[in-house]
Amino acid sequence: QVQLVEFGGGLVQPGGSARLSCAASGFTLDYYAIGWFRQAPGKEREGVLCISSSDGSTYYADSVKGRFAISRDNAKNTVYLQMNSLKPEDTAVYYCATDLSWELMYGAVVRGTRLGDLGVWGQGTLVTVSS
Repeated sequence: QVQLVEFGGGLVQPGGSARLSCAASGFTLDYYAIGWFRQAPGKEREGVLCISSSDGSTYYADSVKGRFAISRDNAKNTVYLQMNSLKPEDTAVYYCATDLSWELMYGAVVRGTRLGDLGVWGQGTLVTVSS
């Protein structure tokens, strides 16, 4: 069964850190572009960052630049989202997604287009930033 499963959500204090994992099963992540999205209560899902499969190109939304980092461990078939200096406005359900097309993934993250066309989505994990 092809699926992505996220781990690592929970309650974090402002200024704290958290690391989310996105583990793939049923397929190999090596050839896939990976994106992280989030959806805050009452808001639309937005792209946070993405990484290509070919040359490791990345894109970070301005709201997380310098605070969030994406990495991939192909040996473990897992992608990680390291989140530092967390703010209450980072509170959201975080989703990972994959697609063979870097162009499609980039457009989805940067412009919010064709999210429904991305190949595989995880179920999401809630991150709450609050004191």
